[in-house]
Amino acid sequence: MMTRVAIVARPIELAAYQAYGELVRAGAGDSEGEAANLGTARRYGALSSLENMRGESARPNVSVFRSTPWHGDQFNVTMLEKHPLSTQLFVPMNARRYLVVVAEGASVPDLATLRAFVVDGKTGITYRPGVWHHPIVALDQEIDFVSLVWEVGGDGDCVEWPASAQITVDFVPKGD
Repeated sequence: MMTRVAIVARPIELAAYQAYGELVRAGAGDSEGEAANLGTARRYGALSSLENMRGESARPNVSVFRSTPWHGDQFNVTMLEKHPLSTQLFVPMNARRYLVVVAEGASVPDLATLRAFVVDGKTGITYRPGVWHHPIVALDQEIDFVSLVWEVGGDGDCVEWPASAQITVDFVPKGD
């Protein structure tokens, strides 16, 4: 019999997400920012560490993922993946909100640490090296994400885990 795991997706908060990665948004680091570009902008720096533990042969891979929107009250997680030796960064280009599912764990995800977050369209996220995650899920509309990860083009860039449990994500009802 397959184990069942049900979690609830909650709005993302820095304290709840810190074990998995960092939030990338204006005000997430040095909240005041600093004047930049001859006073026409504010710079919010040092928002995230970007780790490359792949070595000198790894190159930053900047890509765009176009995510098809998912609609519904419950999402089924059928797999998780991780990048064991690199941070992965996602910055939405045209989003209202999206779903992030994460877990800690070494060779397999620790389902006791499984969490789901709804992220607003003004916030990017990182996954720390080795953090298990579901591919980002667009909510409401098609979303383009800029992504950065260090890769060598071989084994170890990305490790996948087909879910050995029935994992469902429910959403916090509006008003909660």
